[in-house]
Amino acid sequence: MTDPVDDRTGAIDYDAALMLDAEELAEQGVAAAYVELSTRLSELGIEPAFVSESVDAEAGAYAVQSGGTSYSISGPSIPASHCWGLATYALFDIVNRQLARHRLALYAINGGNDLFGIFMTPAQAARARGALPRKSDWPYMPTHEPDWFGMYHD
Repeated sequence: MTDPVDDRTGAIDYDAALMLDAEELAEQGVAAAYVELSTRLSELGIEPAFVSESVDAEAGAYAVQSGGTSYSISGPSIPASHCWGLATYALFDIVNRQLARHRLALYAINGGNDLFGIFMTPAQAARARGALPRKSDWPYMPTHEPDWFGMYHD
């Protein structure tokens, strides 16, 4: 795996990023995206986790389960405007829980249909934030908190 951030300039190597698309994640795509990411986890010496999805089409509910944690992504009590952020949080949290003792973490870049994931160290993420003038371009750790779900904003 190449360095995702230039040591001198802080420039992000976007070729090292993985296209994820929050809309696809929210439309029952978290497990499929995790399968794609599991190859990278294996390269890091991390055993991929079991990720399952539950769908209740009648109620319009979608949830993901992994490692004893359940992530509600859509349902009658969840505003539709939150589904993309909740799906993003679920995927990143599943991966980053596995990386808790590793030097790398999976950071998000952008959001929505332009969501990317990139493995980097906290120092690399800080260096990239220092090089990028717009906060909305900074790598971040997704959270489950609306409205920005952890994304930096100007």
